[in-house]
Amino acid sequence: MATKVTPLRKPAPRPSVRELAAAEMGVLRFITCGSVDDGKSTLIGRLLYDTKLIFEDQLAALKKDSVKHGTQGENIDFALLLDGLEAEREQGITIDVAYRFFATDKRKFIVADTPGHEQYTRNMATGASTADLAVILIDARKGVLPQSKRHTYIANMLGVRHIVVAVNKMDLVDYSRARFHEIVASYLQIAEGLGFESITPIPMSALKGENITTKSEAMSWHDGPTLIEHLETVEIADERRNAPFRLPVQWVNRPNLDFRGFSGTIVSGTVKPGDPVVVARSGKMSKVKALVTADGDLPIAGAGDAITLVIEDEIDASRGDIFATPDARPEVSNQFTASILWMHEDALTTGQAYILKVGAQTVQATVTGIRHKIDINTLDKMSGNSLGLNEIGFCNVSTNQPIVFDAYKAIREAGGFILIDRFSNQTVGAGMIEFSLSRATNVHRQAMDVTKSSRSLLKGHRPVILWFTGLSGAGKSTIANLVERKLSAIGAHTYSLDGDNIRQGLNKDLGFADADRVENIRRIGEVAKLFVDAGLIVTASFISPFRAERDMVRGLVEKGEFFEIFVDTPLHLAESRDPKGLYKKARAGQIRNFTGIDSPYEAPISPELHLDTSHATAEQLADQVIDSLRAAGIVGGGGGEQGVDFSI
Repeated sequence: MATKVTPLRKPAPRPSVRELAAAEMGVLRFITCGSVDDGKSTLIGRLLYDTKLIFEDQLAALKKDSVKHGTQGENIDFALLLDGLEAEREQGITIDVAYRFFATDKRKFIVADTPGHEQYTRNMATGASTADLAVILIDARKGVLPQSKRHTYIANMLGVRHIVVAVNKMDLVDYSRARFHEIVASYLQIAEGLGFESITPIPMSALKGENITTKSEAMSWHDGPTLIEHLETVEIADERRNAPFRLPVQWVNRPNLDFRGFSGTIVSGTVKPGDPVVVARSGKMSKVKALVTADGDLPIAGAGDAITLVIEDEIDASRGDIFATPDARPEVSNQFTASILWMHEDALTTGQAYILKVGAQTVQATVTGIRHKIDINTLDKMSGNSLGLNEIGFCNVSTNQPIVFDAYKAIREAGGFILIDRFSNQTVGAGMIEFSLSRATNVHRQAMDVTKSSRSLLKGHRPVILWFTGLSGAGKSTIANLVERKLSAIGAHTYSLDGDNIRQGLNKDLGFADADRVENIRRIGEVAKLFVDAGLIVTASFISPFRAERDMVRGLVEKGEFFEIFVDTPLHLAESRDPKGLYKKARAGQIRNFTGIDSPYEAPISPELHLDTSHATAEQLADQVIDSLRAAGIVGGGGGEQGVDFSI
């Protein structure tokens, strides 16, 4: 989205107190940051004072403390409202993150005042991690400083969408319009390329309250909003509720034999009874039975709600597992890339083990490589083998077991993590996951000029994996072969992947133990994904007995590119056919881990197509597949481009 560098629209007239009481007000979380002594605490103190959120006894104490600790002579030092620690007041600086709540007639606010000192960068990152907007204060006398650049980059890295460039202390530069525009131009050289949704410059004097809640007569040349007007009207999308459903399990709630639920706080999306859900790590699926809270069951719950999720089936899940929506699942991997902000005097080095905590998941992790570091002053990429205090690097991370995650930019709570020293138990780094890696950490995706959509356009149909699953002897290969023949007859471009054929070459090194079966399907999934990228319709005939492995293949391609076809044949019927004598050998103990005999088959819960082989011929079933592909818009009525949607 292009960055806007113009003030947003002016606010509508404020409602009355009675109207306010009847209205539901949104909440804006924002952070103030900048260099030391830029006026962050003074600004927030002024906001609290001007919005009438200081009681008389607090005001009296503030006046008294201003004489004792303040820097404004006989005047009120508003910074003391935020600098709560004695050490802060004695030094005249902010050390800890101070959170304050205030409200106007139009909106509620939660603001974090963060330290300006470089040594407290970790505190600034803490405040920014939940913020929608950042107020970057710049002293009009000093202009843009290294800390201004550092805080801007960290705010961007932590997902802050909107920036206010608050050029403060304009009274000390004679309210110079030229100086204001000079500072704004300098700041935009840094920030415009970072992709913020909006950047709004405001000249102000926090101490005098100019352009904070009321217009400044001395800066009548500024035709934009005051700070409070902008904060009241900036459009903040409810991204957490609009994102896919995620519920990290904090506790398995089982008070008695008749109740079992999974307790946690929803971090994104919404859910209601009847919705399908999946345990991301295992792939086990069920439906929501109830959403239980201390105040009773809910008809719907969303991001931020603490609930106990009750599901219809007895599936295995424990603390650290994540319930998700089946059609938009998170990643499950033990290797990924991440931006890491290092927060400790002892440098991060590659190969050293740390504890990684993301949500309720805790694993051992190692930074296997630092792709580059960021020069905060220029935003240039630099090489390096370690990260020092407050340095930021783009790194490859490996964990000792797979974790469930989303990209941080998509869902903050599901993609943000901390690194903990294994011996001191101190938090030493904060990370934001970018994307999953393959097994080889030195492999990077190469952008191609010829894309999947352009290949599909040439072929006249959409690419898809037709995944035929069912017991041995169900008729998968027979039906798939007929389907490919019919597709070829209408001009479709196809390729067939058959279980027995693949084991003659690509997977000839694999046996039939559960681990080998999973690897067999993983490899096939990767091959099928390549054929989809080539624009082909791929028929894949595999027993693939485990739902998790089929879901894994589904997750490799885009939505609509995996068509699961359950070739449903009762065991006794499949065994009676036994064209290769495999069931007979399995019954005799000559073949171990044979699906349906001594290894389970997990039937699809909601396949795209269910074929009942006991009531139709293979030819009829193949026609059903073709009809379903036409109905889904994968192929046209008679080949070519008719009825095909190429918006892949």
